[in-house]
Formats: sequence, C-alpha cells, structure tokens
Amino acid sequence: MASERPVLTEERDGVLLVTLNRPEQRNAVNLAVAEGIAAAMERLDAEPALQVGVLTGAGKGFCAGMDLKAFVAGERPYVAGRGFAGLVEHPPAKPLIAAIEGFAVAGGCEIALACDLIVAARGARIGIPEVKRGLVAVGGALLRLPRRIPYHLAMELALTGEPIDAERAAQLGLVNRVVEPGEAVAGALELAGAIAANGPLALAATKRILVEAPSWPQDEQWLRQTQIADPVRASDDAREGSVAFAEKRAPRWQGR
Repeated sequence: MASERPVLTEERDGVLLVTLNRPEQRNAVNLAVAEGIAAAMERLDAEPALQVGVLTGAGKGFCAGMDLKAFVAGERPYVAGRGFAGLVEHPPAKPLIAAIEGFAVAGGCEIALACDLIVAARGARIGIPEVKRGLVAVGGALLRLPRRIPYHLAMELALTGEPIDAERAAQLGLVNRVVEPGEAVAGALELAGAIAANGPLALAATKRILVEAPSWPQDEQWLRQTQIADPVRASDDAREGSVAFAEKRAPRWQGR
C-alpha cells in the first residue's frame, strides 16, 4: 500500500513534496528511507517541471535521526555518492526546503542542515544529541553548523547535545521562518512557490554559486562566478524575463 512506503512524493505546481513516512518510528532513517530520499532527490534534479523540493516528516515530528535498532542490527542508512539518508553528502542541485514539525534531532537535524532553507513550527526542537549516546554527529552537523551560526554556539550545541527550539534557531539565523504548529508544510510550500516562480537556470546557477563560492580562492571568485552566470545571461530565459517585465506579464520559462 502507498501508505506503507517509507518515503512519499507528491508534485505540487513545480514543487516536489517529499515526506518521511515512518511516524511510529519518529521517522527514523533506515536504509529504505535513505534510498527513498535519494530517489526523490534524483527525481527533483532530473525533471524539468520540478523547481524546488520540500522535505518533511509524517506524524508529530520531522525526523529523530538514524534508526538505532537497525544500526545495532548491522544496517547502514547510507547511499553511495549521497551519504547518510541519501542526502547529506550530495544535496540536490535544485533548492530544497526542510519543513519541521515537533523535532529534528540527531541525523534529523543533519538532514535539515543539508537543505537550503528551513521552515519550522513554533516550539519544534532542533539539536544534535549524538554525544549523549557515545556517538559523533558525522552526518554534516559538525561541518555545517559552524558556517551557519557563531562558533561558540555551534560548540555548545555539539558538546552538550542539548536542543534549542525553533524560535531560538530563528534568532541565530538557522531557521528562515517560524510558523504555528501544524503549518510547517504550508509555510514551506508558500516559500517554495515564491522560489519556483523564478527562472530555473537562474535558480540553479544562484544556488551553485552560493554553495561553491566559500571554497574558491579569493583571486578566482569573480572569474568562477562569471563562468557560471554567463550562460544564464545568454539564455532564452534571460531574454524572456526581460520581455515579460517590459510587457508586465508573468514570464514563460523554458529552461534554456
């Protein structure tokens, strides 16, 4: 049955809604979930009609992290080339939004950190408690958190293992929007709609520059940006965007 699938996908006006579907297990990530997420990310990038992805969890929370029972039994929820949860080492080229209800902890937090934007319900708990279990948060939190929030706060979250709520995460710049409980998906879809209305080539190039630029040598930054942006400037979509603006109508993007 469709309801028994570990990961559900639904297309909504250019947005791919991806739902972790193990609510009774707090959406913990086993191999089936990892493979389902990886397949959804492949679909997101492969289908021209899809512009943005929204990743959420069924039930009361986003994701409690790795399925520890499966881990103890010898299962590893990794996908070759994409890493933990089929996502953290190789996110999609297209924008991806996390919609968090209830909690995003341990690997669940790391999944959210692999997304480009985060919408969270008021009171949702976000954290990396791995040290409390004698583990290390190797799903990206220790690499990404110090780039997203102040160093000493990243250290506190990582070394104490204590979570923060969505409101505090928003104050730190970790969460884009805080919404009322039960409204995370709606808030994320609203944000996704604003993104999906824009030129697909421009979106892909913009995300690529934002992601890659921090690792570029300083004396090559402008050249590398130009190499990515110039094909977009010369595209049919760029011309369509300008013509649509002059004609005061919505652009008709072709992705070329």
